[in-house]
Amino acid sequence: MPSNDRAQSLTEWVVLALLAEGPNHGFALARLLGANGEVGTVLTVRRPLVYRALDRLVVAGLAAERHREPGTAGPDRTVYRVTPLGRRRLARWLHQPVEHIRDLRVEFLAKLVLLKRSGQSPAALISAQRRALAPTLAALNQPAALNQPGALPTEVELWRRHNARAAASFLDALARRAT
Repeated sequence: MPSNDRAQSLTEWVVLALLAEGPNHGFALARLLGANGEVGTVLTVRRPLVYRALDRLVVAGLAAERHREPGTAGPDRTVYRVTPLGRRRLARWLHQPVEHIRDLRVEFLAKLVLLKRSGQSPAALISAQRRALAPTLAALNQPAALNQPGALPTEVELWRRHNARAAASFLDALARRAT
């Protein structure tokens, strides 16, 4: 029975996006998500977690078994495909901006890589991401309310400000490339 309310993990979304490129088996998906794989450079996922993600996607009704084929040096392989529900949910997820600056490093970059692999422009996602983070970026650029006049920002405040500036610069550079 499909679960409409359960949020998928980042690994599940990425596996689903790779399945949307065409039916595939877990071993091939694990190669793409390995440390040296094209997607694995952003999000490295070990093989057992790829298989767990496939199982969860099937339970959620977002993927289904297509057929089995002989393995090259082992047991038969199950080939999976994305379902129509999976395609709809994936399209929505791929174009949804992340909530926090810290999520740019993995989730947002994964979406960029996956959009590129699928031949879609990332321009709308980049624009939405800039709008979504604008209030946070503006707030981090404001002087903090400090207890004492002339006090320096804490190490945490300093880190957040520099990280926010880097994030803003990164998004601006992406926007220029996308146009």
